[in-house]
Amino acid sequence: MSGLVRVEREQGTATLTLDDPDRRNILSGPLVGELLAAFDELEADATVASVVLTGAGTAFCAGADLTDLTAAAEGDSAGVETVYEAFLRVARSPLPTIAAVNGPAVGAGLNLALACDVRVAAQSAWFDTRFLKLGLHPGGGHTWMLHRLVGPQTAAAMVLFGERLDGAAAATAGLALRCVPDADLLPAAHTLAARAGAVDPELLRRTKQSLRRAGDGRGHDQVVEEETREQLWSLALPGTAKRLSDLRKKPGT
Repeated sequence: MSGLVRVEREQGTATLTLDDPDRRNILSGPLVGELLAAFDELEADATVASVVLTGAGTAFCAGADLTDLTAAAEGDSAGVETVYEAFLRVARSPLPTIAAVNGPAVGAGLNLALACDVRVAAQSAWFDTRFLKLGLHPGGGHTWMLHRLVGPQTAAAMVLFGERLDGAAAATAGLALRCVPDADLLPAAHTLAARAGAVDPELLRRTKQSLRRAGDGRGHDQVVEEETREQLWSLALPGTAKRLSDLRKKPGT
């Protein structure tokens, strides 16, 4: 590896840092390759309960490599497909993911943040779709991911009219869970991520899968049926039985 993605583990949380600050952490082929390998490794590690994804330097991720976009315009889409694979791989991960957005998240870099389950924004963060500014139609499911989070009006403002949201505006719009001072970004993301470490790993992954399917067009009755099966499965977990037993022993519960 060329060291474009740093991986650190601490008490069940893995922190992945895109580490190409001179290029504003663009999704180059080598960086994407390391990102994919890192997720493969972390998902195979039973000690990892959650992932925090952030960027080195002043940017979270400035999007695709312009060389890849130029090649795609000439008929070679391999580079663009590699960029897509970066955020699609994050979206597919069974591990809970938090984007700690420390600076600009632009184009495909915004897609990378959108692919995470939760976004925490620094005050110096900003979110810019930028596709139309480059003469490009949004790609990689951008409109779908953005629309689900912020609704039609804010999505239209961002995509069609180039509205750029800073960290505070992103939190107000629902694009980020919260906005925090720059120095508090990683501590806030790690505090949130650490809570996943107290949950049975398989329960965590299966619940994330249920959340991922929410809003897929199924009716309430279908979801109730599925969640009943999953909840009955979870009642058989040793940790669940112990927790319920302990609660029953507490007065007033």
